[in-house]
Amino acid sequence: MRGPGDGFWAVFAREVRGAVRSRTYLLLTLALTLVLFALARAGNGPAAGYVPTTVDVLLVVEVLVPAVAFAVGYRAITDDAVRGTLDVLATYPLPPWAYVIGVYAGRAVVLLTVVLVPLALLGVAVALSAGPATTVFATHRGIDSPLLFVRFIALTAAFTLTTLAIAVAVSALADSRRRAILLSLVGLLVVVVGADVTVLQAMTGGVGVGLDILLGLSPASAYRGLVFETVLYVAFSGRTGFVSIPVAAAGLVAWTGASLLVATLAVRSRRA
Repeated sequence: MRGPGDGFWAVFAREVRGAVRSRTYLLLTLALTLVLFALARAGNGPAAGYVPTTVDVLLVVEVLVPAVAFAVGYRAITDDAVRGTLDVLATYPLPPWAYVIGVYAGRAVVLLTVVLVPLALLGVAVALSAGPATTVFATHRGIDSPLLFVRFIALTAAFTLTTLAIAVAVSALADSRRRAILLSLVGLLVVVVGADVTVLQAMTGGVGVGLDILLGLSPASAYRGLVFETVLYVAFSGRTGFVSIPVAAAGLVAWTGASLLVATLAVRSRRA
């Protein structure tokens, strides 16, 4: 390694090579594909169109994405610390931020493949099975479109990257594999329900901030709100204002950046 750039690519390549050699991620992809297709088929989504399919799978995606992200990332840094790899890497010109970003980027490539391939296949299934009459919802005066499903996939990718960053931060804070499991369970609960509960408590406590702003502060609520605002409400005219789009987008970015900062500081403290 000649500098931080070479160090980043070395760590990134190591993470990708490790994922390619493992069959676990292939099984995760297959399992997620089966779950999404079963849900969509149960709700008759593919035959009805892109928006009905999004409605059918949204709630499950909101829960499964954090679960898969923590499964992929909860030991990303803990394993290196336990095996002593962090101590070895400290002897190279590899700053903590380059190491953390390398681990995060490598796992992100793997995780995005696991999450987005099933969604893309589901979109293809909708394109092949939905009839011409489903392009317009006469009863709701809304328009269905593949672009709406592409937006749903893009928002799911952003939510996936945010939850993975939180999982990597949890992994950096854990000093053993057992503690990594416990912290990952806590982190998963915070992402799925904890932040939403805090938002609701703040709302009932009269903090003087609008609900659309508060919902943008929680990762799950921000993702859900962005899907409603940019995918579902586009097809159903006359509905909007579930969440502030700028606040929700900034919320996901802030959670990602803050989590990677926490991971970097944790790795730096291990070297001190």
